[in-house]
Amino acid sequence: MPIVSDDGPAYGGDQDDDRGAARLSGPLFRNDTPSAQPLPHAAAPQNPEPMPDAPQPAPAPQKKSAGRDLGAAIGVGVGLGVVIVASLFVVKAVFVGVVAVAVVVGLWELTSRLQERKGIKAPLVPLALGGAAMVVAGYARGAEGAWVALALTGLAVLVWRMTEPPEGYLKDVTAGLFAAFYVPFLATFVAMMLTAEDGPLRVMTFLLLTVVSDTGAYAVGWRFGTHKLAPRISPGKTREGLVGAVLFAMVAGALCMQFLIDDGTWWQGLLLGLAVAASATLGDLGESMIKRDLGIKDMGTLLPGHGGIMDRLDSLLPTAPVVWLLMVLFVGSG
Repeated sequence: MPIVSDDGPAYGGDQDDDRGAARLSGPLFRNDTPSAQPLPHAAAPQNPEPMPDAPQPAPAPQKKSAGRDLGAAIGVGVGLGVVIVASLFVVKAVFVGVVAVAVVVGLWELTSRLQERKGIKAPLVPLALGGAAMVVAGYARGAEGAWVALALTGLAVLVWRMTEPPEGYLKDVTAGLFAAFYVPFLATFVAMMLTAEDGPLRVMTFLLLTVVSDTGAYAVGWRFGTHKLAPRISPGKTREGLVGAVLFAMVAGALCMQFLIDDGTWWQGLLLGLAVAASATLGDLGESMIKRDLGIKDMGTLLPGHGGIMDRLDSLLPTAPVVWLLMVLFVGSG
């Protein structure tokens, strides 16, 4: 918006001839002729020229807000990071257990919100047991074990739901199969990353790139974001934020692949960072679609400043198979 109005000056110029004539009919200033008698009432101007409105002060710019308790969010994030790093580099099996617990809690949040908001009763017991088994199978037997565990979990969901009346059977088992794929199956790729000789460093790279991508999107979007990325899905996301996510993730990817991953090179890290930024953004938008359909802001309240477990897994889950696959292509599965 231009600071100076395009309508021209308030008074003056050819467009203001009538107003100029009216002003010339009397004294230029109120006290020009102090000794003059006031005009009779009949001679007083009937329509005095209105004074121009005084300029109004510009409204103070509103301060941008993050929308969450940043102190609590940072504290919880640091605490989760300590738990993950400690379990990852001490005993691999402990980290697999952490992933399994996160999967079970995520399934509980997802199925609870489905039942509360849509009346969909996805069977939690077979999902939780099958989900934990899926993560362990992926770590112990690789992709083959993960696929077999997924199939058995889906079968268990179908059978478990048969113990209840048939009304709503199709939507319940469909939601159960979706939940089994969306949460535990995608999480098994994190466990499969861990099986490599430099597995902890691969998992650390995966986590760092996802966090850096989210941080870059938030920081750049909060400071410079003006063009909405997907306003119907997530009004807070901007195209500028996406650019920030890509740049941050590519730089972090080049550093991680060059200095952390055996036989990795910086250019592979650039490609890895680009892929992570894309998958993390799509994952975030995907969960935003689910939450909009359910009419909720967060999947849970377990993590102050963050929401629920699923609100932290939204970008991690779809990114895990992407990082696993690119790591295998770049440096092998070893």
